[in-house]
Amino acid sequence: MLAATPMQVFAGAAPRRLTSMGQDPSYVGSLHDSPVGPLSVIVQDGAVVRLEWAVVSGETDPIAAAAVAQLSDYFAGTRQAFDLPLAPRVSDFQKKFGAALCAIPFGETRTYGDLARVLGVPAQAIGQACGANPIPIIIPCHRVLGATGLGGFSGAGGVEGKVQLLRHEGAASLLI
Repeated sequence: MLAATPMQVFAGAAPRRLTSMGQDPSYVGSLHDSPVGPLSVIVQDGAVVRLEWAVVSGETDPIAAAAVAQLSDYFAGTRQAFDLPLAPRVSDFQKKFGAALCAIPFGETRTYGDLARVLGVPAQAIGQACGANPIPIIIPCHRVLGATGLGGFSGAGGVEGKVQLLRHEGAASLLI
């Protein structure tokens, strides 16, 4: 693994170092303008480990470039699923949860309760897992709703970002 160089995150506020958040990024790719704001993909050891809601400066690599291209295609409406190596640094439960999220088709949603029954955990655990998802959009936690409402969203813009992603996927009828 190459030694990481210090990288700054720019989101309109004071720059912050990713290393101060427990990250040691090797490569990044940034999408400066998306419908949900600037996004950056953090890649380590040949796999996406995190998505940041900001522009991150640093070296890129083929995986980071592919992730940015796939995000661009997703927002352009020409991609419905991502094909990237993912390695979020999460618990075994979070990995099972992430696989369940990735199995939700584009434009469809599930409730916290639906996923709780599939994974054999309380619905509250699903909500916490959504909030801890380090790779939103690519691991589509925005497709998980509460039984009687939208539920939360940990991305920039909060629930409004979730609404934008659901509208983009044609799931807006659920919001009316």
